[in-house]
Amino acid sequence: MDPALKTMIDNMPEKTGKSLKEWKAILKTKTFTKHTEAMNFLKKEHGVTHGFANTIIHLSKESSDEPDDLVSNQYQGKEALIPIYENLISIVEKFGDDIIQTPKKANVSLIRKKQFALIQPSTKTRIDLGIKLKDKPYTERLGNSGPFGAMCTHRVQITSKEEIDQELIDWLKEAYDKAI
Repeated sequence: MDPALKTMIDNMPEKTGKSLKEWKAILKTKTFTKHTEAMNFLKKEHGVTHGFANTIIHLSKESSDEPDDLVSNQYQGKEALIPIYENLISIVEKFGDDIIQTPKKANVSLIRKKQFALIQPSTKTRIDLGIKLKDKPYTERLGNSGPFGAMCTHRVQITSKEEIDQELIDWLKEAYDKAI
């Protein structure tokens, strides 16, 4: 399991008043048609912060309590992209120890106080890196967020580790710095 996610789950009782297992039991009694409804329920009714609420909801939807399984499943049939994913994670982890990695069914959200990036293996040959950089102009490389909608403002399509250059790292770092 990712160390940041494990820490988040371990800290959940202290920070939210309940364990992940207790939160899952509460959510199991409710019916939400949209993710935002569950978010609003946890945030408004229970005072859970955005990061914890998002993690609780996503881990409640999965049959496995092992987030590593979520990442493994994302890369089934896309194994050639794993070195790109691992390189991105290792770079981001150097920004600070306050980063929460939240694996979901299709992607991994990178969160500080707010989400600042998202890593998604979109095809067998391409990772889409969503980055939240409000007011940053689009370029040929730093494009529109595309399928990520409001989750990110920009998207970079990556097909090889060599494309993870200083320019890309600077964009990620800028997004991280603004996610406070």
